Amino acid sequence: MLSLYNTLTKRKEEFIPLKPSQVDFYICGPTVYDYFHIGNARTFVMADIIRRYLEYKGFKVKFVMNLTDIDDRIIKKSIEEKKSAQAVAEFYSDRFFEDIKKLKLKEADLYPKATQHIDEIAEIIKNLESKGFAYNVEGNVFYDVSKFKDYGKLSGKKLDELESGARVDVNEEKKNPLDFALWKKAKPGEPFWDSPWGKGRPGWHIECSAMSCKHLGETFDIHAGGNDLIFPHHENEIAQSEAANEKPFVKYWIHFGFLNINQEKMSKSLGNFFTAREVLQKYSAETIRLLFSQTHYRGPLNFSDELLNAAKKGLEKMNNLVEKVEEQLNEENGTEFVPDFVFSKYYRDFEASMDDDFNSPQAAAVIFDFIKDANKTISEHENIGKEFYLKVKEFLGRTAENVLGIIDFSSTDRKGDVALESNLIELLIRLRNEAKKEKNYRLSDQIRDELNKLGIQLQDSKDRTIFKVKKN
Repeated sequence: MLSLYNTLTKRKEEFIPLKPSQVDFYICGPTVYDYFHIGNARTFVMADIIRRYLEYKGFKVKFVMNLTDIDDRIIKKSIEEKKSAQAVAEFYSDRFFEDIKKLKLKEADLYPKATQHIDEIAEIIKNLESKGFAYNVEGNVFYDVSKFKDYGKLSGKKLDELESGARVDVNEEKKNPLDFALWKKAKPGEPFWDSPWGKGRPGWHIECSAMSCKHLGETFDIHAGGNDLIFPHHENEIAQSEAANEKPFVKYWIHFGFLNINQEKMSKSLGNFFTAREVLQKYSAETIRLLFSQTHYRGPLNFSDELLNAAKKGLEKMNNLVEKVEEQLNEENGTEFVPDFVFSKYYRDFEASMDDDFNSPQAAAVIFDFIKDANKTISEHENIGKEFYLKVKEFLGRTAENVLGIIDFSSTDRKGDVALESNLIELLIRLRNEAKKEKNYRLSDQIRDELNKLGIQLQDSKDRTIFKVKKN
């Protein structure tokens, strides 16, 4: 039985989608005014792992990640860079797609943009206004939180306590300091759209309600995002969506824990603020994904070079077995000997871990136990048949590759791949071996050293030389 912690009910619940065998899944994507930081990357990667596991379980997942492409921060950046807001949004949208591809995220089914949903946003606001949940003050439209009796049900915050300690900008146009903007009147020089309330642009919260409901329906299965979005963003989404549609908005809410850098909160002022792009220059996507997997998605994650290097070493053990498997499957081997090895145990343990609120740290531990035991079996037996290696590859492929995304059997980096790069490396190895035969050790050492500089490590044995791609 698959269970998950639902932020809305504050407990673990059995996961039962609204439609049999189908899951509708929405995650708040980036506001595209800058490169996204490594904390955002954790949210995106862990949502990707949850989506992958749902697919592993046989669910058809419709996965939607929005892009907020009109926002105060985008307008501020456009002024700083002397570009249009649209140009800023398009530039950083392109960089976002580059970086999530590097992080090995599966493509979403849809990446809706706020500016493509202005009509849907206006319709919801008109609906809220007609029902008395919204009010217009000279072109600025606000949501009246006092009219929604369940306000605070996601965050657990009480309206009266929020009002007494409201830490929001004073705005004399609002009836209540907690009321939030649905439509913002355009200021001189700002981008705008025509609307029943005049020229302006949507507020942030209403954008997600419009996009999620359009593409997944007025009630859908999973809405995910970082812990920092619980209040006010997700709380406000619930208030406006349920007031407009008069039905439950989302069945299960999933939230991801904060990321700290060397035990401190990430902050530009502390000088420990890193973009995903910067970290990817030092470490592979698989290393980053493994580190993220080794902490439960709901808990805080400490992010450091020490932990990244530990993940990197763990990944080397995994890749050593991957390479051994590929090597054996590419060899001519007539034996059919299959040692005793209970593969079903590791599948059961992996699934039991992930079924328990997507416990990826335990699932990763199961994979490492499998690697240790598989290596032990290989070392204890000679002439193992291909059937065993095929089953090893199948297990690692289904779990480490397809769910956690921490290995890649299809990589062109490994021996047995027929890509041009691999063939060229093999050619250099043959030239080096010829040089050694002719006792031209200077040339053979030069080939080895130059390949090493390129990240290609040669491993000589008694009768052959193989290469290994060094990973970050």
